[in-house]
Amino acid sequence: MKTDILIVGCGVAGLYCALNLPKEKEILIITKDTAERSDSFLAQGGICVLRDEEDYDAFFEDTMRAGHFENNPEAVDIMIRSSRDVIGDLVSFGAEFERAGDDFAYTKEGAHSNHRILFHEDETGKEITSALLNEAKSRENITLVEHMTMVDILTEEDECLGAVVMDAQGEYRTVYSDAVVLATGGIGGLFKHSTNFRHLTGDAVAVALNHGVKLKNLDYIQIHPTTLYTEEKGREFLISESVRGEGAVLLNSKGERFVDELQPRDVVANAILREMEKEGTSHVWLSLDAIPDEEIKSHFPNIYRQCLEAGYDITRESIPVVPSQHYFMGGIDVDSHSRTSLERLYAVGETSCNGVHGKNRLASNSLLESLVFAKRAAQHIAKTCTPTDKSSEIIIDTDKYKDCKEQYKKLVLEAIEKERQSHE
Repeated sequence: MKTDILIVGCGVAGLYCALNLPKEKEILIITKDTAERSDSFLAQGGICVLRDEEDYDAFFEDTMRAGHFENNPEAVDIMIRSSRDVIGDLVSFGAEFERAGDDFAYTKEGAHSNHRILFHEDETGKEITSALLNEAKSRENITLVEHMTMVDILTEEDECLGAVVMDAQGEYRTVYSDAVVLATGGIGGLFKHSTNFRHLTGDAVAVALNHGVKLKNLDYIQIHPTTLYTEEKGREFLISESVRGEGAVLLNSKGERFVDELQPRDVVANAILREMEKEGTSHVWLSLDAIPDEEIKSHFPNIYRQCLEAGYDITRESIPVVPSQHYFMGGIDVDSHSRTSLERLYAVGETSCNGVHGKNRLASNSLLESLVFAKRAAQHIAKTCTPTDKSSEIIIDTDKYKDCKEQYKKLVLEAIEKERQSHE
């Protein structure tokens, strides 16, 4: 197969990158599962935006503080400065955000000093990703193939020339392209408790490891403080940061508040874990008593519905919550144009590490960061990636990919542990 641009993954980063590439370019997007089963669809709280110049310093400081000042200041500045243009694009693609008259309505989440978060009920990720997906499907130059898994990249003379993929029937094939964009999402499938879809297992990181592509901070993994506690197997349901931003409080088994809920996620998660260890319990409680019933049902309809199905009426009772693996701040090392250390290979979204998040991500910066740097990748590809004629001579041994799924999981987990030890 041959295409101009190959994008691996169809969350917000992959889709927005495709939509910002020239329409004369032939673009192939592949995804491991169905198009709707990306973590972008799961984002509840919202998307940050610079409201005005007066908020710039506070937005910058909030992001840096949450990241323990290990952030890349240049990347943080780019993200904040680009936010209004990104929101404009999303609105033009049909995404709708809550309004307060003629202006947007803004909410606030943990570790934010101001109300600067746009939202659509409590399914902001679904609203944004659906709009991007619909737009991508309408473009004649974009082809999206579901149930196609990247198992390797094709390289020659320090360049990436495409990828090896496996289709739904288990057949392998090569896809040659002038540029490859890795947008494979997070690593939640490697962990017992995670808010991520189980098929997200860090494939791009594993492939990068095998090819010596530079990586960064693989042990920087965010734990979300509040997911709905359940003894059932599968993905944990996330209780958005916005709920605490609107007044929900955390309680121990005695009904006592034990932490400031609006501190950064790692601080709150650690406080919960300490309280659980102290009391010998498997969860703590989240009380929404301070939020009016109508606001719960209008602002958080999905959370209300999901908890009700699990047996908890959050307008009447506290709900059991527990921390779970949530977000990957490390990943494939990229520059401000999302370029990796391998020519013609780009990485965007959660699988990349451009330094915006530092050691801990600020709430609702994930969608914004993914979109901003996906667009910059597209712009750089459009300006610099010339066609390559190396498209038919690379011989692959398909036998080595038969057990790659488990091999890749082991490889990534070992690399995370090695990185963790190096930071101690």
